[in-house]
Parts: sequence; C-alpha cells; structure tokens
Amino acid sequence: MMLGPLMLGIAGTELLGEERERLCHPAVGGVLLFARNYRDPAQLAGLTEAIRGLRNPPLLIAVDQEGGRVQRFRAGLTELPAAERLARSYASAPSLAQEAAQRAGWLMAMELRALGVDLSFAPVLDLDHGISQVIGDRALGADAQTVATLGLAWQRGAREAGMACVGKHFPGHGGTAPDSHEASARDPRSVTDLEHQDLLPFRRLIDNGLAGVMMAHVAYPAMEDCPAGFSPRWIQYLRETLRFEGSIFSDDLEMAGAAGAGSLQARVQAALQAGCDMAVLGNAAREADAILAEVSGHSSGRGLRLARLHGRGGEPLATLQARADYQAARELLAAL
Repeated sequence: MMLGPLMLGIAGTELLGEERERLCHPAVGGVLLFARNYRDPAQLAGLTEAIRGLRNPPLLIAVDQEGGRVQRFRAGLTELPAAERLARSYASAPSLAQEAAQRAGWLMAMELRALGVDLSFAPVLDLDHGISQVIGDRALGADAQTVATLGLAWQRGAREAGMACVGKHFPGHGGTAPDSHEASARDPRSVTDLEHQDLLPFRRLIDNGLAGVMMAHVAYPAMEDCPAGFSPRWIQYLRETLRFEGSIFSDDLEMAGAAGAGSLQARVQAALQAGCDMAVLGNAAREADAILAEVSGHSSGRGLRLARLHGRGGEPLATLQARADYQAARELLAAL
C-alpha cells in the first residue's frame, strides 16, 4: 500500500484499537509523536514497532527533536543543546561549532533510529531577526550564512546516522512577531529581501540534497496572500526556482495560523492542492475520521518521495550508548 498524504498523532504511550484502525486507512502515511507518547526508551521502541507492524511499507514515524525547548523525548536520551548555543559558539570558534552541529545531528538521529523513529522535523533554518519569540533560540543564528553552514553540518550528521532531514519553516518564520501556533502571521518583506536573507539556508541545503521541507503558517503578501503552506506559488517556487525534489510537509494544520483556510478538512485539501506531499494533523484524534474518506490527491510521485524518508540502519540503544564516539559526542555538546 502506498503511503497516503496524512500524518496523524496518537493519544498516549500505546496504540488504541481505534488508532490501529485509523492508521491503516490508505489516506494515512505517517505518525507524528509528541512528549505525551514517550515514557522511556523501551516503551518508545515498543510503540514504534507496533506502528511499523501495521502497514507495508511501514508508516513514517516523525517527531520534533530539535534540542533545547523543542525536544519531545528526554528521559534516558541526550539533552540536545538549543540551536542558539551552536550559533554563539560559531561566533568565536567556527570549526568547533560546525563539529558540534554535526555531532548534534548525529546524536539526535542515532538515538531516534535506535528507537525506531524515521525522522525529526529539523533543522530549523529560520533566521533569528530578534522579532519572533516562537523561533528565538531555536534558530542557528541571525546571519544567513551562519545558519546555512551550521544547518549543513547538522544535515551531514543526521545523514551519517541514517536519517533524512526536513528543514523548516519555509520560506522563513523569523521575520514576523506572532506565534503561528496561536495567531495568524504575515511577513511584509519583498521576495527579493527573502532571497537575500531567509531563503539562503534553504537554498544551500536543497543544493546539498535536503530530503524534506516543512512550510510556514505565515503569509507573505509579496508572493501570495495565504500562508505559504497553502500557496501554490510558493510551492512552485520550491519546485521550479529552487529545484527541490524532496517531500513537502504542511506545518500542523490545527495551528491558529492555518485557521484562515477554514475547517480542518478544508485546510487539508488546501495544503494538498497547493502541492504539499503530506498534511499534518497532530491532535485531531477522532476528528480525523471524517477527513480520511474525503482526502484526494494520491499520486505515485508523492508516495515515492515520502517512501525515501524511511530511516536506515539503527542499533540497540544500549550498544550505541557504549560506543566511544557516542560518548565523545555527548561530551562535546555538554562543553558548549
């Protein structure tokens, strides 16, 4: 069965019977996990095994494991540094900061692969313009070249561990104050201004094989009045101008920044019709049932792009944690 275009959340640390049935629907292609789904490494490994066993090919399993304040799984795993710490290190010791960013991406990915998770929605490629609190210390800096350099290092580390990267939030969330989780957001800058600043890290990582992009729930009127994740023009820009060949994800469609598109069903259809490969509904629960039957827009191209995001490799966590390179990477990050 081809992977469908919906990514759904689940309620707790084990699959419920109704969730098993929902995740087997052909419109579903992935599961987004949160802190509520995590107790400890052994529990998570069992949960991901159960999810993988539902379908062939298995559903994608994703999480936001950036580090700092956005790290869903903590107990028994590495406390990853906020991206801002890597940026500060880069200002005084660029080579060390790049090594630390690469080791952070590697550690994150190795731990998640050991527990059966395919991908983390990371790195954050937004610039910290000192405007957006929701980005803030999640950004790899204010300078586009710095963000690109550290983002590339993170990507190298994650790839080494067998994980694809999904950069976010395209084309850049750092230039607007409202938190799109809680309010609509607009960025008044011209496309030229964005190309000279916020788009540069995305372009650099795309040129180096970035596998996925998550769209911002921010409207850029210079391109189109609707948020980027609902914008055919922005997605055409990604595909044709930046020549991006990977998978395109909406941000979570239950966020307030997506509300202008209407009901959850209308938001899903708007995202898919604009060109997103996967629409994310992390907390819809039973509300998703009414949407599943109405989802259209399956395509072999979309399914193939999504299938490329499955993680590779993975070893038992205890084996990983005994490795000298694992311990050295943890020590490097702790010293930042």
